Amino acid sequence: MRDLVYTCFMSLDGVVDSPGGGPGEEHRSGGWVVDDLEFVPEAWSLKGEELADTTALMFGRRSYEAFAPVWPGSEDHADYKELPKYVVSSTLSEDALVDGWGPTTILRSTGDVAALKESEGGAIFIHGSADLARRLSEAGLIDQYNLLVFPVLLGAGESLFDRADRAKTMLTLRESESYSNGILKLVYSVRR
Repeated sequence: MRDLVYTCFMSLDGVVDSPGGGPGEEHRSGGWVVDDLEFVPEAWSLKGEELADTTALMFGRRSYEAFAPVWPGSEDHADYKELPKYVVSSTLSEDALVDGWGPTTILRSTGDVAALKESEGGAIFIHGSADLARRLSEAGLIDQYNLLVFPVLLGAGESLFDRADRAKTMLTLRESESYSNGILKLVYSVRR
């Protein structure tokens, strides 16, 4: 069975929208990850640690469409280039997939994701894709959350967590660290 890990940058009030402020990131405070804090290299070490554990990437359609034109040529993301990618979408066509970015498979449903988790292989990391993460969380499919929490309140924007009434999910803190610029690293596993 494969673990499904959601990794993200998150504001203290739970917003995951537009952290880099790049194209397609329309939040009025877009860029909140890079614009306002002192760069502390060790605060970003989680991303390097994740790379060692990543055997595949998963995206929702909108995140795939945002990352696919940029990441294949990015030196910062070169190690992800040949990894298998899964895009969860009921509307994306095979023709819309980017060439030269490793094998990419479209999954059409939460059931397809559940079946993928039952296959052999290592951890699959979900990048961006807050809508997808919420759906997979509600279906009990996410095994771990890797969060870099930034000391900023954004007030509005897409949240990792749905405000709707739902079943309680208990988490176990596996790792935490705080950094001089106020960023917190929080790694939680989902209790089963």
